[in-house]
Amino acid sequence: MADPAYDRGNGATLLLYNRQQRTVILTRQFRYPAFVNGYAELLVEPPAGLLDNVAPEQRIRLEVEEETGFRIQQLEKVFEAFMSPGSVTEKLYFFVAEYRAEDRVSEGGGIHSEGEDIGVFELGIEEALAQIADGRICDGKTIMLLQYAALHLFAD
Repeated sequence: MADPAYDRGNGATLLLYNRQQRTVILTRQFRYPAFVNGYAELLVEPPAGLLDNVAPEQRIRLEVEEETGFRIQQLEKVFEAFMSPGSVTEKLYFFVAEYRAEDRVSEGGGIHSEGEDIGVFELGIEEALAQIADGRICDGKTIMLLQYAALHLFAD
């Protein structure tokens, strides 16, 4: 009998936000598992990555800079969650961090030698929430972080 759980290790994800501008930074990239399940668009996500035996805070700082080009000043852990506990052991550590234009130290885009081709874009929080509603944003971790932001970071 096959093992009913897939162990891929734990991961971390982070939503960059600018409270004053009411914007967030997200990424767009091809995800093969989504594609074979019928989703032909690039997936919109926040930066994320597997921990690979590194502390969540350290890993997410590296991932954010690689993927978005932003160097995080301060981050805040907001929660932990199992994303698919019926089949995958992975627990994600969720963070948020405020960004400023001067925090951008490169273009981001991922590590091209590792096959990463990541688009980086800024989006207003209202538009991001509208994209959840109309299905353009359909990644679970993205939805969770944007809902958190709407409730706790951008609440008027």
